[in-house]
Amino acid sequence: MVASTHWLASATGMSVLERGGNAFDAAVAAGFVLQVAEPHLNGPGGEVPILLWSEADQKVSVVSGQGVAPAAATIERFTELGLDIVPGTGLLAATVPGAFGGWMLMLERWGTWSLAEVLAPAIHYAERGIPVLERISATIETVSGLFREDWPTSAATWLPGGDVPAAGSKLANPVLAATYRRLVAEAESASGTREGQLAAARKAWYEGFVAEAIAEFSAKTAWRDSSGEVHGGLICGDDLAGWSASVEEPLTFDYHGHTVCKTGPWGQGPVFLQQLALLNGFDLDEMGHLSADYIHTVTEVAKLAFADREAWYGDTDVPMADLLGEPYNAERRRLVEVQASLELRPGAPGGRQPRLPDFPAPGTASDAPGVSGGRRAPQGVGEPTVARDGSVKGDTCHVDVVDRHGNMVSATPSGGWLQSSPTIPELGFCLGTRAQMFWLQDGLPASLRPGTRPRTTLSPSFALRDGRPWLAFGTPGGDQQDQWSVNFFLAVVHGKLNLQEAIDAPMFHSEHFPSSFFPRGSRPGVLHAEDRVDPGVLAELRRRGHEVEVQGPWALGRLSAVARDGGFIKAAANPRGAQGYAVGR
Repeated sequence: MVASTHWLASATGMSVLERGGNAFDAAVAAGFVLQVAEPHLNGPGGEVPILLWSEADQKVSVVSGQGVAPAAATIERFTELGLDIVPGTGLLAATVPGAFGGWMLMLERWGTWSLAEVLAPAIHYAERGIPVLERISATIETVSGLFREDWPTSAATWLPGGDVPAAGSKLANPVLAATYRRLVAEAESASGTREGQLAAARKAWYEGFVAEAIAEFSAKTAWRDSSGEVHGGLICGDDLAGWSASVEEPLTFDYHGHTVCKTGPWGQGPVFLQQLALLNGFDLDEMGHLSADYIHTVTEVAKLAFADREAWYGDTDVPMADLLGEPYNAERRRLVEVQASLELRPGAPGGRQPRLPDFPAPGTASDAPGVSGGRRAPQGVGEPTVARDGSVKGDTCHVDVVDRHGNMVSATPSGGWLQSSPTIPELGFCLGTRAQMFWLQDGLPASLRPGTRPRTTLSPSFALRDGRPWLAFGTPGGDQQDQWSVNFFLAVVHGKLNLQEAIDAPMFHSEHFPSSFFPRGSRPGVLHAEDRVDPGVLAELRRRGHEVEVQGPWALGRLSAVARDGGFIKAAANPRGAQGYAVGR
């Protein structure tokens, strides 16, 4: 079974399974199709973290397809440019594109298909075109002025004939198709073995023609970004050649007979585990699913866990044993009171004193440079996850796969979306902007340091039940990922809902803590909830001090999931937006 955020990716993955490929082959093929089918949400210049279960290995592994900051990307360099925050668009915010390396590493180590086989569907859709989603058209419309006035290479790619592609029309990217065809040709000419061809493809990407085009574009061009100024890039050939994807052990936490697995704290994934560690001391079953007590408790716990994310997470030594330990969480639980907190309260694990970044003042997210849409303040900044009205604009993709052998994959590709940076004309894609998640302040876990990963929000999830592989799941959503995913997981465990019921259940999330994305604003106390939540519950939440902003009935979350359960394999996908799809046989 395959479930993802777009029907073409799900159908592609299922076609791989039906032709003898395994879950890893299917996930890779689906991942490359997502780059074409949802270009406003991810692209070849982005990144991908992956959690997987291998039946051969009998274990969960993490594939880190997250690139690092260039050698020239120092706090001092940004200070020289007059910047105190990394721009949300443009070349300065680029990290090494990690998605290709991550997909190739999984394919080589656990897959069975060739490069040509997994790339064929993406090449097909890039050459012949994909149906334009309403959100693709709306995204391009939003940045069309920027493309026409400042980013002509992007205009050439995304404004065919000079016009915004209409929803329901067909949109192709023949330059990207040619890039992938050349990768296949160079790989096949270099080696006759599958493994040799994959190695040759990685070399072509990180040291060959792809790397050369990226490095030249970064060094020799300059573009207006969300700072309102014109800047070139920092990434160079040595940055690309010196990076490779890696396989790591997951962080885990046991909760009510389930072992949840996440990436390390170079991503926000452990914040999911911290929420479970705190919730271990509350009786959610007694409260009742989606009651006022339930939503209040889950929200207040999220505020505490995300405050720790801000103070402690990064690509460095993070005290996760203390953060997940019962002594620490027993102390933190006492901070959950009857009234909603309006403070950001990180803890002191093991007696270490927290240090928070110098955040922008609360409420600045909607009027900071780069958000208003002025000539010197281009749109497309940050990660357009949830608009001020709470509507989901999209930002990321997700795919889950389980095969007949029992192998399972949860992957969250993102970055390099079409509005992030000018298109590299020789390649048909742009660089990502993940470096915007670094802080330009010394001494923080997430401070900008060359060669380190940004503290990303990308957060695939995996869970074992009674020690056996059970559930692969995840969602787009930036800072909301480890709220929506937690809500889904709790709905299954405590609400006793099946996978589809749990995805369909009314969703909520907090905007209390600072955004991970430019311009890093926050909205203390704000709680978004779909209007299908009981009105009496919403009234009680307001009485407790939450600033509740009610959204449409199907506005929040884009979850998908697959499971091995009782001799069956199962899947579910999000109905919101009418594009997620689950398929299997």
